[in-house]
Amino acid sequence: MKCVLVQFSPTGGTERAASALCDGLGSVTQLVDLADPAFAPVEVDGSAEIAVIAVPSFGGRVPALAAERLASVRASGTPCVLMCVYGNRAYDDTLLELSDLAVGCGFEAVAAVSAIAEHSVVRAFAAGRPDATDVKALRAFAAEIARKVGAGERGMATALPGSPAYAKKKAGASGPYPKATSSCTKCGVCAAKCPAGAIDAANPKAPDTAKCASCMRCVSVCPSNSRKVSGLLTFAVSKAIGKACKERKECELFL
Repeated sequence: MKCVLVQFSPTGGTERAASALCDGLGSVTQLVDLADPAFAPVEVDGSAEIAVIAVPSFGGRVPALAAERLASVRASGTPCVLMCVYGNRAYDDTLLELSDLAVGCGFEAVAAVSAIAEHSVVRAFAAGRPDATDVKALRAFAAEIARKVGAGERGMATALPGSPAYAKKKAGASGPYPKATSSCTKCGVCAAKCPAGAIDAANPKAPDTAKCASCMRCVSVCPSNSRKVSGLLTFAVSKAIGKACKERKECELFL
């Protein structure tokens, strides 16, 4: 099948999970990168047979920047798979919110998937995921989804988890905000690749917190490993979610 991939993957975990799913669906003929600093509104290829819309879960919701950009993507009834990727704590209302956003763009949801990737702040949680077990599960899900779409079945029989009151929860970033350490060389990579344009290349020490999406891309792309979340904040996040992250979660499929 011709597949459109719409993704927001600042640190690569969501992309890896989405790629495993897409590999089982067909060939990706259009990529819509919601994390591209130069992102512009786009129309989905009308000849595509399936779309995968993949986002990470930030605090149980779709990241505000991803939601804002996804709202400018236009489709004309393209069947889609909703995919949320989380760091082994929980994804709360993310799939439900993503469903509402996708319908608003003109997609028709036929399936939804949750998957796990390494936590972007406390990387010890779900380290190395998606792993071989995850990839096997995602490819099996793809086969089921492909069968459903190939048979002309539409809609979803299973209600998505989450609360319709998700909008009452704070969306977007509330920290932590990575900062440059003394080893920063001001090379400009973080500023050039920041999805939100929150880093000044001339003065990259700290991001503009009014813009920063706390997506951790700057940490992941820094060639000198100079951008970090403070150890105290990392410890606080670890303590807050450690119990929920202790037990391994598995990928899920909703049809």
